[in-house]
Amino acid sequence: MNHYEVMVVFTPEPEAEKNAAAVEAVSGIITGGGGTIIKTDAWGMRKLAYPIKKKNEGYYAVIEFDAAAELPKELDRRLRISDSVLRHLIIAKDEKEKAKG
Repeated sequence: MNHYEVMVVFTPEPEAEKNAAAVEAVSGIITGGGGTIIKTDAWGMRKLAYPIKKKNEGYYAVIEFDAAAELPKELDRRLRISDSVLRHLIIAKDEKEKAKG
């Protein structure tokens, strides 16, 4: 199992429940693919540095997880085709960073 982190910027929704449901959907992809969620950190609404798809704000969330090497590829594929995702970034965390917490 490898340690990963995904940051996702969702399209802003006026209802907080829809934003939370979008984060849960990504968590569901991870757990459905055999991964385990370590930490979920919802940053909330933030102003974007530049407009993306004519949006000036986005809902940010960061999820740390452990998974096999194939899961990030599938997660990337599914996030690319999602209409609610403005941007995403998946990184493999270093073992030193994992030990720090």
